[in-house]
Amino acid sequence: MELRDMSLSLIRKLNIKGGCNVQFAVNQSTGEVRVIEVNPRVSRSSALASKATGYPIARMAAKIAVGYTLDELPNPITGEGTTAAFEPTLDYCVVKIPRWPFDKFRTADRTLGTSMKSTGEVMAIGRCFEEAFLKAWASLEQGAHYPRPLTRADESEGEGMSERAHEILPDKVLIDWLSIATDRRMGAVIEAFRRGWSVEKVHEITRITRWFLYGFQNLANIEAEITSQGCSPADLTAEKLRRWKSFGFSDAHIADALSGFPALGLKSLASNKNETAVMKIRHSKSVHPIFRMVDSCAAEFAAKTPYYYSTYEPNGESGIDLLPNLSQRVKTRQVVIGSGPIRIGQGIEFDYGCVHAVKAIREAGMDAVLMNNNPETVSTDFDTSDRLYFEPLTLECVTEVLLREEAHGILLQFGGQTAINLALPLESRLPELNLGLKILGTSCDAIDEASDRERFEAFAERTGIRMPRGSTGTSADDVRNAVEKIGFPVLIRPSYVLGGRGMEILANDKQLDAYLNEAYLAPDKPLLVDEYLGHAIELDVDAAADGKDVLIGAVMEHLEEAGIHSGDSTCFIPTQNISEEMLVRVREQTKKIGLGLNIYGCYNIQFAIQGDNLYCLEVNPRSSRTVPFVAKATGVPMARIAARVTLGISLDEQDIPVATSGHVAVKAPVFPFIKLQGLDPAPGPEMKSTGEVYGSDVRADVAYLKARLATEIPVATEGGVYLTVRDEDKQNLVPVAESLRELGFTLYATPGTADAIRSAGVEVQTVYRIADRKHPDALDLMRTDQVSFIVNVPTISGGAVRDGNMMRRLAVEMNIPFVTTMSGAVMEVSAIKAMKEVELQPMRLKVNY
Repeated sequence: MELRDMSLSLIRKLNIKGGCNVQFAVNQSTGEVRVIEVNPRVSRSSALASKATGYPIARMAAKIAVGYTLDELPNPITGEGTTAAFEPTLDYCVVKIPRWPFDKFRTADRTLGTSMKSTGEVMAIGRCFEEAFLKAWASLEQGAHYPRPLTRADESEGEGMSERAHEILPDKVLIDWLSIATDRRMGAVIEAFRRGWSVEKVHEITRITRWFLYGFQNLANIEAEITSQGCSPADLTAEKLRRWKSFGFSDAHIADALSGFPALGLKSLASNKNETAVMKIRHSKSVHPIFRMVDSCAAEFAAKTPYYYSTYEPNGESGIDLLPNLSQRVKTRQVVIGSGPIRIGQGIEFDYGCVHAVKAIREAGMDAVLMNNNPETVSTDFDTSDRLYFEPLTLECVTEVLLREEAHGILLQFGGQTAINLALPLESRLPELNLGLKILGTSCDAIDEASDRERFEAFAERTGIRMPRGSTGTSADDVRNAVEKIGFPVLIRPSYVLGGRGMEILANDKQLDAYLNEAYLAPDKPLLVDEYLGHAIELDVDAAADGKDVLIGAVMEHLEEAGIHSGDSTCFIPTQNISEEMLVRVREQTKKIGLGLNIYGCYNIQFAIQGDNLYCLEVNPRSSRTVPFVAKATGVPMARIAARVTLGISLDEQDIPVATSGHVAVKAPVFPFIKLQGLDPAPGPEMKSTGEVYGSDVRADVAYLKARLATEIPVATEGGVYLTVRDEDKQNLVPVAESLRELGFTLYATPGTADAIRSAGVEVQTVYRIADRKHPDALDLMRTDQVSFIVNVPTISGGAVRDGNMMRRLAVEMNIPFVTTMSGAVMEVSAIKAMKEVELQPMRLKVNY
């Protein structure tokens, strides 16, 4: 209340009207309070507060801005029951945990400080802190859905478990993890209490408020209680299950703890001891969650918004706010699974698809029920769907919502890999629920055929579709044999992942050994080894199929050559360098794949063109991150069209708008390198971008320029350009160098690159390589403001890798633009010319998708 009163006093003194955020610092020992800052606007935390309380801050702030007062506005949660001046009252606990990208950026500095490093966040609601915290942890989708005991495997920057999973984390390392604020700290706190450390000891190391530490200690004590049972799930009583569940322990967590947390995790448990066994005994004893409503008034007034969270509140009795309103359940009910927290590889683009799927369901006269846990999204607005469940996107939580809703169908293809990964587990569990519901759209078997390497290779061979030479390996020896057969360089990656996680281009045995040392290999988690297609053009195709027809939304051409992740590539609609003959082949193969795999709804295909050869790189039987871009560029709402297909409305039965033409649309990535130290900023096969921007014009170079300017990285128009490229690119660099000189730039290059440029009659100054440790080198030029643009096409092995990393890192810190491909260099020169010649004009988007 003291902080509330201080906030109100500040707001009145500053005469703030509308949204406002006040940040305080409180001394734990003395209670002294200091104001850190006041933000007179809607902030990131405003979205969190809105979802946590149900009070729509931004909506109210907008109405205040046009002249309304709070007491004139009805509270949209309670309707006429209260006005917007009624402060939210909570009878539950909300926990937000940031989603950090260190599972992708394994070499980045994990230390948390004043510079934001998270890419997203999750939110969970429970009746106590412990329940809300474990639900939030389950929502993160990082490793296990609950905090497991820490082992030496957790020190690895990769995902490997190997023999290190059998050794506990040393106390010395645990103290280090407790002492420094990183993403590992919460797990380390719980681990300390597992080892019997006192609250005071942990407080001395961490300075975390004791109230939170007592909550973590309670979780460790309950976990120890479960582990000490020494029984199988079948022997558990309803009383014990209800108690453990009320503190947020999932079925998987209970199963793992009952078995003493085996080193290889849940997958090593027998069928009578695993998560499903716990679920079956729990259901047999009628232990289910109750669902409470987020109503902003602690049930003091009747609420009309169907916004729910689950809880295993002890002795909870059914009441008006506990269950979805039965009067709202007369229609066919379709459940849409959201995409969870924003992370590298799975961003807001997938929430776009979920929202459009919800709209399609409601337009079809059905109830759209949505599950998600991300407070930053449109899908979790209380009025987007007919009913919203703010829950972890785990098999257990999805199952309970399906049971409660008595749903007719579940839609997975718009929630990214999060939702798709639930397909096979749900298919095996649905018969046990006796609901008669089905997974809408593409079948689980078709999803598996598209995603499983061996099955898709067999399909490609049957249908005459060409793929790069490749193999799979479930052991280190398998992988080495595959690499020997294919030959370096190879592209290596895990299966069933999004955003190219764990994907690398390897050039030699040393790099292969380092990769295998960190990789987790198992029969159900093979590594995919592919021939690396050098100097190939990559294409993305978004399409929708209904079993008979295929709608191709767009064919997108990547600016960067194959080998750079599609999410990090700048891409163009329409294609700029592809012949009509090749485009016909692309469209034919897209249709052949969609119909041959029996895809219903969205799918995405990535092709590569090398010479006259067309290769299929991969098929994603779901909505892709480029679907919003296609909709904006063409006016064709692919997500909504595909959602209608999953509901049984064929393409032929839909009124599909004709794609707009006459302009070029460009999507450019936005990277987080300035926030994350220790990363090589060069794009590669593993996705690194956290967002994207859009540019549109009748000219391709101007459209690209608009997109580049939107990234807020400057476009150089004068100064010096530093050039260093691979031997095979030196001849292609000459026309780029000539154009840069004509534009008035001074050229600098390393000896080999300078010789190639000078021999073509272009003036260039030679500077030392960084590895020579002589001066001047690239770093000297950058630090003395002599360079305003860098062309650095890196090799994938040798000392040049280290040189390039240092140079690119400094370029990020000094906000100097750089490109790492020859195609990127050519396009950048075109943009510089356009910058000097053209006055940029906005173009009207003719769509509202």
